[in-house]
Amino acid sequence: MFFTEPEPCRAQAVEVAEGIQRIVADNPGKMTYYGTNTYIIDSSDGRFVIDPGPVEDHDHFEAIVETLGEGATGILVTHHHSDHFGAAPALRERTGLPVHVSRVFPDDAFEPDGYLDDGDVIAGLTVLHTPGHASDHLCFARPDGVLFSGDHMMGWNSSIVSPPDGNMRDYCAQLQRLIDRNDRVCLPGHGPVLHDPQPYIQRLLDNRMRREAEILAHLSKKPDTIKNIAVSVYKKSDPHIAMAAERNAAAHLEKLLAEARVTKNNEIWNLT
Repeated sequence: MFFTEPEPCRAQAVEVAEGIQRIVADNPGKMTYYGTNTYIIDSSDGRFVIDPGPVEDHDHFEAIVETLGEGATGILVTHHHSDHFGAAPALRERTGLPVHVSRVFPDDAFEPDGYLDDGDVIAGLTVLHTPGHASDHLCFARPDGVLFSGDHMMGWNSSIVSPPDGNMRDYCAQLQRLIDRNDRVCLPGHGPVLHDPQPYIQRLLDNRMRREAEILAHLSKKPDTIKNIAVSVYKKSDPHIAMAAERNAAAHLEKLLAEARVTKNNEIWNLT
């Protein structure tokens, strides 16, 4: 179901589409694949960077600064998670570039230079507010069908949706929003470029609905806790992945609760 790519070069800008270069941070992991994708884009408004990545990767940071050069205009952030936003304050301090984030950006310790709403246009990109993975998540759509999808949609794996900031109901609705669009290329926050993305995004949504049905089937046999439901439905042995599965199960249950399809009594969930 998922897509792979060879391990990318580090601290090196590589063109992935016309006017778009990718630099992959050296923060590989079970949640980040080979690392965070930082994009440098050329637009009629100047050169912008999308997601500067983790603050810990000095070589990555210097590669961004070098690639931006003298014609840089701004910094765009898909969401507040540290593997995407982490280096933004330092990059602003180094370059003087303004940082643009979602209107609902939740980090009160950082004062951005600009707020973005759904439908805004910046750097020739239309802003799509796509909550689900994170409440402030943004995608950026170029008129020629290139979509920067952040962590909302990635080809290497499905995204974790962890309440309370993550919301499965929003996430599924925003997957459907991307299915209904006509983007031809997705550039995700981690992993490879994805061409003709709609069939793949449909599979992602179908997989979430399958998990939801499995959760309901489990509850039809007996009321249970989130932990037990996750073990039964996801069957993950790796502790780190099992924890992510538990968070996804919690998000599904919160969605079902909002739809009045399940109830909760202390830590026990049951069918309505």
